[in-house]
Amino acid sequence: MSQRQQSGPRRVGGRAWQAAAVLVCLVAGLLLGTARSWSSGHETRTRSVDLSVLVTEGEQRVQQAERTAAGLRSQVEEAASADLSPQVDSVLTEVQDAGPQAGLTPVTGPGLRVSLTDAPRDSDGNYPAGVNPDDLVVHQQDVQAVVNGLWAGGAEAMMIMDQRVVTTSAVRCIGNVLLLQGRTYSPPFVVTAIGDPDRMRTAVRDQPGVQLFQRYVDRYDLGFEITDLQAAELPGYDGSIRLTSADVPR
Repeated sequence: MSQRQQSGPRRVGGRAWQAAAVLVCLVAGLLLGTARSWSSGHETRTRSVDLSVLVTEGEQRVQQAERTAAGLRSQVEEAASADLSPQVDSVLTEVQDAGPQAGLTPVTGPGLRVSLTDAPRDSDGNYPAGVNPDDLVVHQQDVQAVVNGLWAGGAEAMMIMDQRVVTTSAVRCIGNVLLLQGRTYSPPFVVTAIGDPDRMRTAVRDQPGVQLFQRYVDRYDLGFEITDLQAAELPGYDGSIRLTSADVPR
């Protein structure tokens, strides 16, 4: 799209430790790969809008994930030379606990649903004459701004359309079609997040990109709706989680 202006004692077998180490590395890699994947979009509505979904909040999460991963690796190394299986259970438990944040396990809880859609067309399927069509459709950065705000508002898990957001997720638009993990979607574009509804709503409204989008909503009647959910259900991601690259904030 074009730019708009503006886990009695016995010895632990090698396979158990290998499995624990693999799980730890997998989750650590997932947690650390987020920043790169979410900043791979190409469009900008305005140059003043930060298109990275994981802004300051995301950087803090990655740094925390780095510390957690380092601690887990240390536990694996220490437990590898010990005879006590409870240490394995402890590490595996921590790995399982990281599952929801990595997006691999289903989660349920209160949250928000945010819907964005294009301006309405006339009976012939045309937009109003004399208006730039780019001003009448939802752009990639509009969706990213909403996601940005939800993370900043403490979202614990998120889903875009019918796909759970994971570290390899990246929002892109081709025309007025959303491309996500190899699937295409037409508007309305729906983002669902689990967390404190009030806090997330405030954070979304405070996003500069959302405020800009709201002006076009008011002027051209684009659709923008935020709905409270008492019990949102987000499935675990079941697609590929292969990472091609990752950057760790310094």
